[in-house]
Amino acid sequence: MLAEVEGKMNAEQYVDILNDHLLPSLAESGIDEEDIIFQWDNDPKHTSRRAREWFKEHNINVLDWPAQSPDVNVIEHLWGMLKKKLQAYENPPKGVWELWERVAVEWGKITAEDCQK
Repeated sequence: MLAEVEGKMNAEQYVDILNDHLLPSLAESGIDEEDIIFQWDNDPKHTSRRAREWFKEHNINVLDWPAQSPDVNVIEHLWGMLKKKLQAYENPPKGVWELWERVAVEWGKITAEDCQK
């Protein structure tokens, strides 16, 4: 699930995104929380006490990962794919809301096979 972030994200907003987007996404996929290993990148909001408590409360194991390491962070490849799709539009978005709509549409087109690449 795609989550919109306004302004600079902090630990509390990060945990809200986990509650509002990660958990429903897992449920929709039929995946038990205990069966996943979540990858985070040592960003302070990801490794905050509040976030660590949240993962512990939900019995979700985390995999430590180097901070800001795009060559080993798989999501960066998806961001690159999304950026190319957005650049393929003939006209630039007229504003932030149109950009967000395009992002949501293109994100929804990303397949499991795209993720596995």
